[in-house]
Amino acid sequence: MKGLILSGGKGTRLRPITHTSAKQLVPVANKPVLFFGIEAMADAGITEVGIIIAPETGGEIREACGDGSQFGVTITYIEQDEPLGLAHAVLTAEPFLGDSPFVMYLGDNLLQGGIEDLVKAFEEGAPDALILLTEVDDPQSYGIAALDEDGRVVKLVEKPKDPPSNLALVGVYLFTPLIHDAARAIKPSPRGELEITDAIQWLVDTGRRVDPHVVVGWWKDTGRLADMLEANRLILDVIEPRIDGELIDSTVEGRVIVEPGAVLENTTVRGPAVIAAGAKLSDAYIGPYTAIGRDCVITNSEVEHSILLTGSKVLHLEGRMESSLLGRNATIDRSPRQPRAYRFMIGDNSDVGIL
Repeated sequence: MKGLILSGGKGTRLRPITHTSAKQLVPVANKPVLFFGIEAMADAGITEVGIIIAPETGGEIREACGDGSQFGVTITYIEQDEPLGLAHAVLTAEPFLGDSPFVMYLGDNLLQGGIEDLVKAFEEGAPDALILLTEVDDPQSYGIAALDEDGRVVKLVEKPKDPPSNLALVGVYLFTPLIHDAARAIKPSPRGELEITDAIQWLVDTGRRVDPHVVVGWWKDTGRLADMLEANRLILDVIEPRIDGELIDSTVEGRVIVEPGAVLENTTVRGPAVIAAGAKLSDAYIGPYTAIGRDCVITNSEVEHSILLTGSKVLHLEGRMESSLLGRNATIDRSPRQPRAYRFMIGDNSDVGIL
């Protein structure tokens, strides 16, 4: 069995962060989201992994993931010229996939517990496709699966007004090579894309067997800020504490990781939280569910429930910064000059809240 990870999307919902970085490389608990998917493949015994990349961000993903040896897999990069749908990505990857069954995993998804049980169910049950489902409170907002009395998939409905169930499709699928025929058989949707839901529906309509697998635990699509912060919280909730950095007149409470080379002076950290190597914190308070990236600087400030990417700085804030995502080398500082005023340099699609 092979693995296919889709990492070619533009990440419009996470702009401006994704103006300069692939959305799949935005970190959760200081690890790029994409790495969780690759590790899930490796843990399930899948050693040949193809990654769909876009021309704009492919170089960055290649540099981050390399040949896959750091994960125990071999990575093949597959360039998709345009994001023309998930089924189009399957067709683009056909030379790599060949006649092998495969797992398709959306690169900006996080799934608790990995995919080992999913792979086992697929191999034992031998369906033509297996789709992962999860119960949601607002099924009108998702692609929904309708099941028959035997629990098999009979219809897929995209964002239905009258949902036949509350089981939404998660961004993980298992397919036999028959999915290539299905992808060739369908036509582009009104938005001009070859939809994987249409390809799966083709399998159902032509008498093929599509089985559901209801996920146990949580699943997150990290395409929006709120989802990134929630995923960060869920991952930090299960970290093992480890203090390898330097603490000077500082207090650490709860599940906290302080990596080697980080220096905390006159600082209080209440976990769960992770502080990467090279970070310098002084006269600071770090609250729960905060991930501080490499070489960040926090001085005379309070930060909580936030993600700070490499090299960002938070300096001399009077109020607490919370529920925030700071991009690489971003700086938030308070000027001592009078009269006091707010000064910003804000990129497209930014969001600033002042309370």
